[in-house]
Amino acid sequence: MDLKFSPEQALIRKVAREFSESEVAPRAEVMDREHEFPYELISLMGKVGFLGMVIPKEYGGSGSDSVSYVTAIEEISRHSAVAGVIMAVHNSVSSYPILKYGTDEQKERFLPRMATGEVLGGFALTEPEAGSDVMGVRTTADKDGDGWVLNGSKIFITQGRASGVVIVLARTKQENTSKSFSTFLVEKDMDGFTYGSLEDKMGITASDTSELIFEDLYIPDENRLGSIGLGFKIAMSSLDGGRIGIGAQGLGIARACLEESIKYAKEREQFGRPIAKFQAIQWMLAEMATRVEAARGLVLQAAFLKDAGKPFGDISAMAKMYATDAAMWCAVQAVQIHGGYGYTRDYPVERYMRDAKVTQIYEGTNEIQRMVVARGLL
Repeated sequence: MDLKFSPEQALIRKVAREFSESEVAPRAEVMDREHEFPYELISLMGKVGFLGMVIPKEYGGSGSDSVSYVTAIEEISRHSAVAGVIMAVHNSVSSYPILKYGTDEQKERFLPRMATGEVLGGFALTEPEAGSDVMGVRTTADKDGDGWVLNGSKIFITQGRASGVVIVLARTKQENTSKSFSTFLVEKDMDGFTYGSLEDKMGITASDTSELIFEDLYIPDENRLGSIGLGFKIAMSSLDGGRIGIGAQGLGIARACLEESIKYAKEREQFGRPIAKFQAIQWMLAEMATRVEAARGLVLQAAFLKDAGKPFGDISAMAKMYATDAAMWCAVQAVQIHGGYGYTRDYPVERYMRDAKVTQIYEGTNEIQRMVVARGLL
């Protein structure tokens, strides 16, 4: 079993690490404090190629494999979970579905601009009555001549207001089956597309999390993504890949907690010696390191299986569940190791703790991931 990165994968990891340290880290605390969506950083990420990693070179992307992609997300998320989730959503559940299910015209129209970050992508499934229960989606798309009329609303949509194009899951049939849904490419400037509340969140505060409202929004049929009735499959297959990205985000947060805790434990002295000398602290660090390595193994395995064209849904659920649980657990330990300082904004671990929590919730709650894994076993 070869656990070595290829030269190209190693180079991408190096570039991502250097970019994260030079461009992401200096902005992270200010973004969090001011709740400021990082448009400038997104532009830089687009220029370097991080927003077009799943997009082939023929459309202006880098055409990277999944292992390279999740490795880059880990490095970016090490310093900012906000930058990590923007990168993950844009690539995994926005660019990828267009690449896989879009027409040639749709690919030519959207992917080159998405690869550079000129157009940011979003994914809209969740509603007041639908989240874990996708069958609860009430947003409708009714046929109207050569197009469709969309009515309804979506909530908790990552980069909802910032996205130039949003993939929207809507009900095109009234019967309650997986064939009742279709997906549509809703563009920012379409008449009838407005925004509701902008969520004021515990963590990832600089991420735009918005309500989207559709009122008699006319969508030409050329903006339908995939065939009629294929929406459920498009959403589920996109989320399978998206979960690997969120697992990588959780991994990045967990690693940040470990690295900051090691640094602090070596510097902080109590009873005449660094707290790193105390067995209680050593055991906490050892457990954190073990969970980080285990999470990385699952995330990379899921990415490897995806690249190999093998079934990866169950492993991606495990990776997302374990890595994000590890992120939250490591964040709690990091705050504890920092003591009173960990509860202040003087150290980044309090931000890591706030950011880690949501990773257990979005892209399918970890309870849903456990259901996916159990279903595969049984």
